[in-house]
Amino acid sequence: MSQRIYNGTGFPLLNLEEQSAANALPYKYSPFINSIKKRGLNINDVVASVFTVGWYGEKSKSRRVVKVLFFYKGGSPNVWVRPIEGIAVLVDLDKMEIVKYSDSQVVPLPKAEGTEYRGSKMSPPYAAETKPITVVQPHGPSFKINGHTISWADWNLHLAFDVRAGLVISLASIFDSNEGKHRRVVYKSHVSELFVPYMEPTEEWYYRTFLDAGEFGLGLSAVALQHQTDCPANAVFMDGYYANQDGEPVEVSNVFCVFERYAGDIAWRHTESAISGEMITEVRPAVSLVIRMVSTIGNYDYIMDWEFKKSGSIKFGVGLTGILEAKASTYTHTDQVKEDLYGTLVTENTIAINHDHYLTVYLDLDMDGEKNSFVKAKMTRMRTDGSTPRKSYWTLIRELVKTELDARVWTDKPNEILIVNPNKLTKIGNQVGYRLIPGPAAVPLLLEDDYPQIRGAFSNYNVWVTPYNKSERWAGGLYADRSHGDDTLFTWTNRNRDIHDRDIVLWHTIGFHHSPSQDEFPVMPTLNGGFELRPSNFFESNPILNTRPPKPINLPTCNATTP
Repeated sequence: MSQRIYNGTGFPLLNLEEQSAANALPYKYSPFINSIKKRGLNINDVVASVFTVGWYGEKSKSRRVVKVLFFYKGGSPNVWVRPIEGIAVLVDLDKMEIVKYSDSQVVPLPKAEGTEYRGSKMSPPYAAETKPITVVQPHGPSFKINGHTISWADWNLHLAFDVRAGLVISLASIFDSNEGKHRRVVYKSHVSELFVPYMEPTEEWYYRTFLDAGEFGLGLSAVALQHQTDCPANAVFMDGYYANQDGEPVEVSNVFCVFERYAGDIAWRHTESAISGEMITEVRPAVSLVIRMVSTIGNYDYIMDWEFKKSGSIKFGVGLTGILEAKASTYTHTDQVKEDLYGTLVTENTIAINHDHYLTVYLDLDMDGEKNSFVKAKMTRMRTDGSTPRKSYWTLIRELVKTELDARVWTDKPNEILIVNPNKLTKIGNQVGYRLIPGPAAVPLLLEDDYPQIRGAFSNYNVWVTPYNKSERWAGGLYADRSHGDDTLFTWTNRNRDIHDRDIVLWHTIGFHHSPSQDEFPVMPTLNGGFELRPSNFFESNPILNTRPPKPINLPTCNATTP
């Protein structure tokens, strides 16, 4: 908290109360009422939604304004694929009044038929059903929750709810049996920003370039998780709390679920048949701890998982699902199309617009201590000396990166990304650390001087490293709404500060270029991505080597043989 007055660019995230108030204004505004009547629509079936408008080079201090756009409910709850094209209301949030209204065109409203997704409203033919699957824990869960502290296997960590970041993991440490103590891995980690630019440059679409965490809040948009559908039957649920615009506490029930995952995966195994007269097989099942949250931001649902493994690995996963953002059109078939649609005709009169998702994660790692370094190990092809028939091999050339600009990396090349503690060595002399197994990389295709890309310049690379600064947690800036891109991860790293042997932060961006298809309509099957932080000489040997084989449990087995 600070008493200083902020005079920079940008505004805080939108709270729910002001979004609701802005959405209500058009229903008492006669030009809007007349536009709905002109289209022959029932105003009681019109749904309003606030859209942020970004920044497009204005020199003067921006007003805190939003667009209110409209969708139609009649006959289906899937309003996002039934936009009322052509109508837009500009609302000044500080004055809470309409400052501009436009009704530019009348486009056929996409029909309700074929847009329903509720199970209770489905009709035959149904998809093939599978029999129920559940995880049985006859002795209960192996984790313990004490307030916001979770202990499981060798892991201890703290879990918190943040209105902007949503799920925050901190103070994650793992017990090392060789050293007889817990060793810190993560000081704090969370999603920092979610940049979603749409690729439609026309008048009523060009501004749809969202910074979802900074404008709408991943925590503010978090939803109550559903037992046995969002989370398995063995999950434990936790609530979250935040303060509304009046400072009153608001509870978000079941905002997190915590569960142990076993999906038949293998932690390690080996069968040895080379020893004469012996056959040795050792297998250990892979069980992990998962902490989940879901944020629904308008049409999209984001499923976010932090997964902790007994091996010491930490995985972050994101699943993209929900409804495609659509534009109403006169087209009913692709053979009518004569120009760029900026997307895909997914059904009659409905174009799903091309877009990107860039999700940047803040990783304040304390690798067995606060002072760490960044190492980039380049896999390099080498020619042999000709002493054998082999002509080539590859080797790792390690570069100790000392400044921020040199730490800007694209992971599309065969490099290893390592965070190490230069002051801690294994018994045989290797620096202890973790490596980043990167997530999907999507190189930005917008021009660097395009205004959305200036604001979302943290997507210019998918790995960054900065020295720790308590004011640098949000990759799109502290005040993201209507920001000018002058307070971002990109601008901070231009200072080219020292990052060697000090408290540093790793930032990793997962990117998706999304060209929609009919298979994703009317609701989108989940698209998954993520990354892994994996021990790299952190332990003296495999930390799960001494895991005992599981004890036999007398449970029913499956038989798929047809009688």
